[in-house]
Amino acid sequence: MNLPGHATLDGTERYRKRFSEKLPESHFRQAQTLWLSSIGLGTYLGNYDDATDQQYHQAVVTAVGAGCNVVDSAINYRLQRSERSIGRALKELSSRGYNRDEIVVASKGGFIPYDGTPPKNPREYIEKTFISTGLASSAEIVSGCHCMTPKYLLNQLECSLRNFDVETIDIYYLHNPETQLGKVSAEEFESRVVNAFVALEGAVDAGKIQMYGMATWNCFRNDTDAKDYLSLTHVVELAEQAGGKNHHFKVIQLPLNLGMSEALSNANQPAHGHRHTVLEVAQDLGITVMCSA
Repeated sequence: MNLPGHATLDGTERYRKRFSEKLPESHFRQAQTLWLSSIGLGTYLGNYDDATDQQYHQAVVTAVGAGCNVVDSAINYRLQRSERSIGRALKELSSRGYNRDEIVVASKGGFIPYDGTPPKNPREYIEKTFISTGLASSAEIVSGCHCMTPKYLLNQLECSLRNFDVETIDIYYLHNPETQLGKVSAEEFESRVVNAFVALEGAVDAGKIQMYGMATWNCFRNDTDAKDYLSLTHVVELAEQAGGKNHHFKVIQLPLNLGMSEALSNANQPAHGHRHTVLEVAQDLGITVMCSA
């Protein structure tokens, strides 16, 4: 039986109070009506084996017990094994008294995932699993690895819900949509993004996710003349086309570190007649930024 519910203001506040005497008050930040730990746990790297699954399971349990209530994954991470490891950890945490409403679970859809082990023939696997079943056409799959049509994304969301064994995923990202920039026309790309957002607005209405966003690598950091550049202001306009002024596009994810400082240092985002950094524009638009790498 899947874990019911989702992260809530009351639940994450309860979680924050667990650590009021152990961690500095600044460790938790309120965003999108939730209290989030300033450090989250990612699940991208690692081998595709049972030993690594168990290590991730234990890492999630340990992290939540130490004051980290943000857990991030994607369906393609470690061939779906990371999501499944998190799901088992959430069950253990529930038995230890940590409620589902205290933990913020994030995942992503877009890249085509394998299932547990790498297939001997990847092209045959994609044909059998996605194309012949009608989940995606060859034209909808870009670079042999990426798709973001509504039918495909909603299928991937259902798979992630099963992997986590939860009722609701708190944050669901469109995963590296810039993969398709330069591969399809600008008009087609925007159409695909709007259609994806419409599908994700429907997933919010159905209680399958709480909010959605974009998990990116280059598009919000690059210079404006890069083929995989995106304006965050324009992306929010596309979200308004999909969901109106009360849309649920609330979060972006991008790299930020000493070697990749563009989110903080590159004023590449137009807003109010001037250029700003993506962090400044996100703050102005009420978009929460999750930092990766």
